[in-house]
Amino acid sequence: MINLLYFARLREELDCADEALEYTPELGTVADLVAVLRARGGSWSEVFDEGETVMVAVNQEMGGIDSPLADGDEVAFFPPVTGG
Repeated sequence: MINLLYFARLREELDCADEALEYTPELGTVADLVAVLRARGGSWSEVFDEGETVMVAVNQEMGGIDSPLADGDEVAFFPPVTGG
């Protein structure tokens, strides 16, 4: 399983704070995972649209679209943080 966490506006737009997704070898990278989430359609395709900026952490370490995934990983998605 891969544990997914959604924060801030992503949690609100997706109406989902967390979920567990069955791990398969096809989910080799964050990009593969994002493609699966985008394919759900609706707000999922909007939030994970290629033009949208979404930050990701894998196992509480900042990652990127090509970060590798493995069974048991925790993946957190959140919007960019701005400061003032």
